[in-house]
Amino acid sequence: MKKRLFMTVPAIVILIASIVTSIFLINIKPDTSHISTAKKVADYTDPAVVYLFDMVSVEWTYYGTGDSYYDDLLYNFFNGIGTVDQFGAQGSGFIINENGYIVTNAHVVEYSKLDDQDLADMSLAYYADQFSSYLTSIGISETYDNAYNFLWSYMGWTKVDRSLRVVLPGSEIADVQQIDSKIMFNGEIKSYGAPTGEGKDVAIVKIEADNLPSLSLANSDEVQLQDSVWALGFPAAAESSALSPDAALVVSVTSGNISAVDKRSTQGAPILQMDAAITHGNSGGPVVRADGEVIGISTFGGDTVNGQEVQGFNFIVPSNTIKEFVSQSGGSNEEGEVDKLYKEGLELYWGGYYKDALTKFEAVKRLFPEHSEIDKLIENSQKKSSESKTLWSNFKTAFIAYDVVATVAIGLLVFFSFKGKSKGKPSKQKGSGAETVPVADKGIPSQVPSKEDDSNSESEDSNQETDDYIGE
Repeated sequence: MKKRLFMTVPAIVILIASIVTSIFLINIKPDTSHISTAKKVADYTDPAVVYLFDMVSVEWTYYGTGDSYYDDLLYNFFNGIGTVDQFGAQGSGFIINENGYIVTNAHVVEYSKLDDQDLADMSLAYYADQFSSYLTSIGISETYDNAYNFLWSYMGWTKVDRSLRVVLPGSEIADVQQIDSKIMFNGEIKSYGAPTGEGKDVAIVKIEADNLPSLSLANSDEVQLQDSVWALGFPAAAESSALSPDAALVVSVTSGNISAVDKRSTQGAPILQMDAAITHGNSGGPVVRADGEVIGISTFGGDTVNGQEVQGFNFIVPSNTIKEFVSQSGGSNEEGEVDKLYKEGLELYWGGYYKDALTKFEAVKRLFPEHSEIDKLIENSQKKSSESKTLWSNFKTAFIAYDVVATVAIGLLVFFSFKGKSKGKPSKQKGSGAETVPVADKGIPSQVPSKEDDSNSESEDSNQETDDYIGE
């Protein structure tokens, strides 16, 4: 038996060690500790942040005054400025599911909700301001009010058009007004609150697209003072004549902390305060925490001081308020297949598993070719493929099969080690008057009398003889 144990115990130990090793290997996760939180947040969220512009076009005609002098003034004025007034608002937003539901501020898309006359009145105010300046330039001093009343009497609007457009990030364009139709979509407002100061500044916009990247809405009740946050969007202040036109569609990220959690708007709606810098154009953009989930949207900043914006006091519509409007819109907040593949790919890429990351990124490319980050990640993964680590979890099925076989082998070795234990002669029992010996034909023990028993037997024989004698 010792010889068997000497042979089987080392084999059992080796098999157990190999099982433990296989379990360890298939459970190795990519190490991303060297990647900063800000980098992770930006890479997770950038593809789902969108640019919105809500454009209005008002066509005007002007009537004759009956006075050639004033008619000439109007003719020269409109000849220079045109009779079609175009204006609008721009802002940011983010996608909440792969089917094209988008969150933004109500004030970003307000023009799409105003009626024609309201928009025409806004356009007339612009023309009046420009007409007043024109008159001053030719030596005629007129107030704005007089210029407004004059134009109101001799011109009228004939047509009002609206255009709500949503642009995905990361495209290379020659001009923002000539955006590739593959990344620009017509938007439709599905639910709407009210502009800043009038109600809950939230709107849900829908575009017709599939397999879009998206962000998840967090529970804003969990937000605490001094939580780290990042604000994303397309701030107008970040635009510059020194930058290329496509730079306008590159997401900006600013960081800060939550500085108040219990504030409310004048209408009683909950508001969060942060010190992350935002400005015009950031409106409607997501504010996210370290895990990339959205705690709210940028809505407005503090009041200006001497005409200047003061940073450090900016405000957020909480995500739980946003959820009310998502429910009203008929949409939902769900992670799609593109998000799942993209995040898995990023984890692998950051961990050095470039070949495996490449597989994920190529799958994203097939599902959504216009993904803002995917071409760059595919190129980088291909370049680094020779340095790629081995992802042992790819061999999980093989490892599990091996572990099953190894476990069976261990069981057989244990059984073999203790099977067939030798049967020695039983030892003499102490304190008994006989020793047990096997009886070949019966298979049961028999007793051999001891010396003491022999004398007893003789005595019994003598008694037997006496009994026999008496009987005679």
